[in-house]
Amino acid sequence: RSAATVQRLPETPRKRAAPSVAPESWGCTLAQYAEAKKLPLEFLQSLGLRDMSYMGNSAVRIVYLVPGGQTVSVRFRIALDAKERFRWKSGDKTWLYGLWRLDTKSAVALVEGESDCHTLWHHGINAVGIPGATNWREDRDAPHLADCERIYVVIEPDRGGDAVLDWIEKSSIRDRAYLVRLGEHKDVSNLHIDDPERFKELWAEALTNAEKWSDRQAAQRTREATEALTRCADLAKAPNILDRFATDIRALGLIGEEANAKLLFLAVVSRFFKTPISVAVKGPSSGGKSFLVETVLSFFPGSAFYALTATSERALAYSNEPLRHRFLIIYEANGMESDLQSYLIRTLLSEGHIRYETVEKTEKGMQPKLIEREGPTGLLVTTTAVQLHPEYETRLLSLTVTDTSKQTQGILRAIAEGAVNGDIDGYTVPGNEWHDLQTVLEAGEHRVVVPYAKKLVELIPAIAVRLRRDVTQIINLIRAHALLHQYTRTRDGKGQIIANIEDYRGIYDLAASLVAAGVEQTVPDSVRQAVDAVQECLNEGVAEVSNAMLAKKLDLDPGATSRRVRQAKHRGFIKNLEDKKGKPARLVIGDPMPEDPCHVRLFLSRQITGSGLPSLTGPVACWIHVILRSMNPVCQ
Repeated sequence: RSAATVQRLPETPRKRAAPSVAPESWGCTLAQYAEAKKLPLEFLQSLGLRDMSYMGNSAVRIVYLVPGGQTVSVRFRIALDAKERFRWKSGDKTWLYGLWRLDTKSAVALVEGESDCHTLWHHGINAVGIPGATNWREDRDAPHLADCERIYVVIEPDRGGDAVLDWIEKSSIRDRAYLVRLGEHKDVSNLHIDDPERFKELWAEALTNAEKWSDRQAAQRTREATEALTRCADLAKAPNILDRFATDIRALGLIGEEANAKLLFLAVVSRFFKTPISVAVKGPSSGGKSFLVETVLSFFPGSAFYALTATSERALAYSNEPLRHRFLIIYEANGMESDLQSYLIRTLLSEGHIRYETVEKTEKGMQPKLIEREGPTGLLVTTTAVQLHPEYETRLLSLTVTDTSKQTQGILRAIAEGAVNGDIDGYTVPGNEWHDLQTVLEAGEHRVVVPYAKKLVELIPAIAVRLRRDVTQIINLIRAHALLHQYTRTRDGKGQIIANIEDYRGIYDLAASLVAAGVEQTVPDSVRQAVDAVQECLNEGVAEVSNAMLAKKLDLDPGATSRRVRQAKHRGFIKNLEDKKGKPARLVIGDPMPEDPCHVRLFLSRQITGSGLPSLTGPVACWIHVILRSMNPVCQ
């Protein structure tokens, strides 16, 4: 574009604090700028640069255009070498410089500042500029480079270069980024000024030596992992890491929740997979849900998760917090009740990323804007609800904290012991070896094969649609267990970790009953006890059972009792004859419960070393049959 076609705008500087450099030191003409940068004056004029007066001194006006020629920002160069060299036009915001010249079909250089762009353009090199190392905005800038297969990012040898490396790590362009260093030269402009005739030769040499960001990151992670492995070798090579984990969580004051804690631990380990295991931790208010989650998360570095207590409905789309291979932690599910937020979370879970198109106000009116958030991401949410929205319920593994009086007594004893030992909170930090282990896993192999998965899936009865997701959860738990124990597992010819039968055995007792309960083919013990207690009260001669009566029979507090009643009502095993809110419950027996499968499991476990398994009918028996058959080589 020629200077004559550039839209003329009022030259009002942006209001800001008093200058750190006296205006007397200001002054920069376009001719002076061209001479200092060793660039032709006519060429700079063709880019829309022109002279202007600024606070009584000369300055150079630099326009920021977008494709189509619209002016979106104006920047003034008010000095050549002073500490303060730039001012923005009042009300204007930072943008990528050079978007109107960007060729997305070829490699592009991403540089800092306008002068580097001017230099590269003069030599016929495709480039865009960031007006300051910290001024990259992922949602605004990354989409412009989405189609560029190779992006050469110039890393200057100062704190600005460090800032660029920081935001690249979080950016969607990182896997296409190549880091260019110019040796003794500060930037592209200085490289040109030093030897204009050899610039293209020196630039080509710098590109040849450019380091791919992913290679640099992999090498750095390998170094960190090697150092971490020396510190946690005993843990990483332990035959059963979950047993060590159980011992340590008890030392942290978590009582009676070992199975739930192990499942949560494996779920967070699964963040490295394409489809992480998402979890809902359910229980009454003050039932220990948050303590369970926080205790398990203390075994992971902060880079493994992103925790929120509440958030606005659009925050997930607009936040710059990386979500790739991390867990999103939401304390209390009512923090994700809005329709938009719920949709964004479900999309992130099912699709592995978010593509959210919205509109924003511009000088040309409301314009469409596409926001992308990269996954995959797992979800860990706590809730007092018995059931979440069906769209969540089928996507999450549901864990319920223990709320019995025996559990409460155990917690009280742990608190008392902590007080006696001088630990008022009853909580300490786990050993650093656990964080070192996660550093090792992050840089390690994430591909896991399950040789017996096909046989397992073929034998599972297709009794519910949600099994399609539940079976994925089971297989991912097996894979997470194998990944956790990768230093004691064999590899195939491709270097992939091979899950063995110990990995199945490691998750069987943890997850089999959860899956069966999820498809409502078994009844949780807490629900069965509540229904049996209602029946006992009725057998004692009462016509209807109140919550207070049931709480006394179960030896539970009213909150825990009410929760059991809601669960039983949801499944239809208990009916409440009282239909008016605020009135005492009038509970009676509803639909019959399925037979307790415990005796079947016990019988099968006794037969496991025999020559075969008895022929059983019914979905519960089939499920247990499949589990045990897969666990024992004799029964294959």
